[in-house]
Amino acid sequence: MEQTGKAFLRSSRHAALLALCYFAAVMIPNCILFFTEPYSIWSKAALLTLPAGGYLLWSVAFRRSGIAVWLSFPVIFFCALQIVLLYLFGNSVAATDMFINIVTTNPGEATELLSNIYPSVILVCVIYLPLLWTATVHVRRKVDFSPRFRRRTAVVGGVLALVGAGLLIPAYQTKRHVLRNEIFPVNVAYNVVLCAREYVKIENYDRTSAGFRYHARRTAKADKREIYVYVIGEASRAANWELYGYDRPTNPRLKALGDEIVVFRNMLTQSNTTHKSVPMILSSVRTNEHDELFRRKGLPALFNEAGFRTWFLSNQSPQGAMIDKLARDADSLIYMGHPRYDMQLLDTMKRIVEADTENDLLFILHCYGSHFSYHQRYPREAAYFLPDDDVAIERQHKQKIWNAYDNSIRYTDTFLSSVIGYLASLDACSALLYSADHGEDMLDDDRERFLHASPTTTCWQLHVASLAWFSEDYKRVFPQQAAAAASHENAPATTHALFQTIADIARIEADYVYREASLASPSYDTTVRRCYLNDHNRAVPFRATGLNGTDLAYFRRRGSVGFARGAEPPVLRRDRASVAE
Repeated sequence: MEQTGKAFLRSSRHAALLALCYFAAVMIPNCILFFTEPYSIWSKAALLTLPAGGYLLWSVAFRRSGIAVWLSFPVIFFCALQIVLLYLFGNSVAATDMFINIVTTNPGEATELLSNIYPSVILVCVIYLPLLWTATVHVRRKVDFSPRFRRRTAVVGGVLALVGAGLLIPAYQTKRHVLRNEIFPVNVAYNVVLCAREYVKIENYDRTSAGFRYHARRTAKADKREIYVYVIGEASRAANWELYGYDRPTNPRLKALGDEIVVFRNMLTQSNTTHKSVPMILSSVRTNEHDELFRRKGLPALFNEAGFRTWFLSNQSPQGAMIDKLARDADSLIYMGHPRYDMQLLDTMKRIVEADTENDLLFILHCYGSHFSYHQRYPREAAYFLPDDDVAIERQHKQKIWNAYDNSIRYTDTFLSSVIGYLASLDACSALLYSADHGEDMLDDDRERFLHASPTTTCWQLHVASLAWFSEDYKRVFPQQAAAAASHENAPATTHALFQTIADIARIEADYVYREASLASPSYDTTVRRCYLNDHNRAVPFRATGLNGTDLAYFRRRGSVGFARGAEPPVLRRDRASVAE
C-alpha cells in the first residue's frame, strides 16, 4: 500500500509538471504579443489573463494527464505558427491571408522558405515536440492528476478567466471587436473561419461568374495588327530599382531606353500578398467591392469579348487560388517548367507570335520576378552582385540577401528590356504595361521584417515598380494615350489603375471600364482616395495599415499623396462611375 501511495505521488507530480509545462508553452505567443502589439492597456491585460485562465482550466479538464494536451493540438499548432511569423515579421497575429497562403502555396515555395527560416522552425520543435511526446507517454501509462491539484488549478484558472472577461469591458470601450481581433488564440481561430469562407468563394467562382459579360467593344483600331503585353511582376519593390533612385545599377538596360519608357513613380499595391493582389490586378474590382471579384470575370475575358486572342503565360505553378480561375478565362493558358527563369516567358511568346500572324494578341505574363529564394530567380551567369549565397534569414547575412535580391531585379531589367526590344522589332502596333504585385521587406530597419504578406504593411511592401512602353506605331495611331501616360508618371495610383489602363491602351470600352481610372487617359482622376484591401477584406486608407514613422517619412520624401503629416486623401465617391479604389 505504501509503495502504491508513493507511485501515485510521483505520478501526480509528473502530471502537474506536464500541465505547468503546457501552460508555459502555449502562453509564449501571448507574452510576446503583449510587448509587440499596439493594443490598449485593457486589451493587453485581457490578452494575458483571459487565455491564461482558459489554458489552466483546460489543462486539468480531464483526470488523465496528457489528454488535454493532445486535444488542444490545433492551439499548439497556432502557437508554433505564431512564433514563426513573429520571427519573420516581428509583430502581428497569424492572419487570414497567411492561412490562404498556406492552402494555396506549392511545395517548392514552401521548401524554399522553410529552409531559410530554420532557426524559428527548430525553436518551435524544441518547445512543442517534447511536450507532445511527454503527453503521449502520460496517456499510455495512465498518469492521473491528484484531485487536490486539479481543484487548485481550476480555482486559479477560473479566477483568471473571470478577471480577463471583466477586462474586456473597458477594452471594448476603447475598440470594437477586441476578442476576435486582439485576444490570441481567439483571433487566429476567427481568421481561420474567414479563410475558409474565402476559399469557398474561390471554389464557387465558376458558378458565381457564369454568364457575366463586359459588353466590350473597341472604339478604335490600328491600321496593322495590335499586340499588347501585360506583365505582372513578383515582389519587386520600387526602392531597389535604379529607375526610382536606388544607388546600385539594377536597371542598366531600362535606364538606357530613357524617355522611351514611362515610369509610374507613385504606384502602391492594393494588397501585400500575391493571392489577393494579382486577382485585383487582373480585375476591374475596387477594394471597396471585394465580393464582386467572385462575380466578375477578369482581363482575359474583357479582351476576348473585344476580339483579341488572349494568352496567359505563367512562370508560377498553379495554386488553386483566384489567379488560376481568372487565368483559365484566357484562350490559352501555359505554365512554364523548371528552371522557371522569366526569360522562358519571352521565348514562349516569340513562338506564339511567329505562329499566329493574323490575330490581335494580348499576352499576360505572370513572372516569378523576385520571389524568395532570390538567388534561384536568375541563372548563375546573371549574378552581378556577389556574394549571393543562399543563407538563413538573419541580419548578419543581410548583404548576401540584398545582393541576391538586387540580382533578381537586374534580371527583371534584362527580361523587360528584351520583351520591349522584341516588340519594337515587330511590324505591329504594340505596348507593354508592367507592375509588380507587391513589394518586399528586406531587414530594412530595427523592425527586422522580411518578405511580405504580413498583417501590417511597410512602405517597402506597398511601393511597387511599374512602367509602360509604347511602340512608334502605337504613338502614331494613338498619340493621346501615350502622351497621357507620360504626363502621369508622378500621379498617385494603385494597382487598380492597371486593369483600366491596359483596357484604355487597347481602346476598349465596356461596363466597369472607366477612363478616369486609366493612367493612359487625359481625364485620369488624381484626387481619388487610395485604399488598401486589408486582411479582413475591408478597404482602408494606407495610413491605417500599420505604417510607422519611418514608412510615412519614406512616402513624404517621394511626395506621395495622402502621406503628408496630418493629411487625409479626399472622400471616397460611391456612384457607379466612381474610380476610387
